[in-house]
Amino acid sequence: MDFVLLVVSFIVILVGAELFTNGIEWFGHKLELAEGAIGSVLAAVGTALPETMIPFIAIVFGGGIAASKVGVGAILGAPFMLSTLAMFVTGAAVLLMRKRRVNREDLVVDPGVLGHDMAYFAVAYAIAVAVAFLPGDLLLPRQLTAIVLIGIYAWYVIGHLRAEAAQEAELAPLRFHRLDRRAPADLAQPRFRIVTAQVVVALVCIVGGAWGFVGAVEGVSASFGFNGTLLALIVAPIATELPEKLNSVIWVRQGKDTLAMGNITGAMVFQSAFPTSVALVFAPQIWSVSGAGIAFASAGITLLSSAAIILPMLIRRRLDGRALLVGGVFYLAYLALVISTLAGGKA
Repeated sequence: MDFVLLVVSFIVILVGAELFTNGIEWFGHKLELAEGAIGSVLAAVGTALPETMIPFIAIVFGGGIAASKVGVGAILGAPFMLSTLAMFVTGAAVLLMRKRRVNREDLVVDPGVLGHDMAYFAVAYAIAVAVAFLPGDLLLPRQLTAIVLIGIYAWYVIGHLRAEAAQEAELAPLRFHRLDRRAPADLAQPRFRIVTAQVVVALVCIVGGAWGFVGAVEGVSASFGFNGTLLALIVAPIATELPEKLNSVIWVRQGKDTLAMGNITGAMVFQSAFPTSVALVFAPQIWSVSGAGIAFASAGITLLSSAAIILPMLIRRRLDGRALLVGGVFYLAYLALVISTLAGGKA
């Protein structure tokens, strides 16, 4: 039964991702936003909902230390998966589809925009992690840090929204266009309300599918006797990051590399601000490296993986699919660390 739920949930997420990528492009087009804002803000926040809701519910409504620890682990797992596995999957998609792509292995992105995103992420995430080294009973610095992180993200969003309006781009017809009985005959001009409806339906599919997928993964893992800590740190975040991965693969297939990469980097900025702020405010004593070293070790690998991908891009002023494969190396390194730690009984 869990395996069936796993397959069904994956299909629901896939359908949601297809509807979302199509709908969010039209949504941004209607608002006359720059492509960077569409990918790094609208798409990133939308597809970050599954992995954001899980720790929020665990920390705010779960109650107890155990639930809060699960929430903190999920918060740390999200940017880790984005900086490693999501980057790897995107790079692999570029290489696998290179014969169909105009630019082959190169991604058509603005290094300045990606560098801008990752600079905000590095600053916000480094601040959030640094606070975890303070004694657990120091609550005020954690609460003040949450305010700073929200301010950083607000400034980041304002910067993207002030960017030059998007140029006219070729958009696929809106999937829900024919469901609108009052729709204009011209497929190129869907009404804003039907565009919004498609985005909302897509998000419902993504969130619902991700929750079902996580539950199915837990059931399958329990059936095979997988370690619970390994599941929380490695397996479950893979499921919650599926929307970003699938969205990026879809956009890579369509040759929309700015949206593909912005979807990942923008989600990383969001994850470094909002979910971490939830932990800092509602579970300040749990946001500490004391007793959670293996979880917070993922933060260090996240920053290293990001630097290994972004810094060479800024130097070379270009990005190709092979450079993104580095994320897979860092993912395997952390996986080895977790397994060795569990084997030693230190988790």
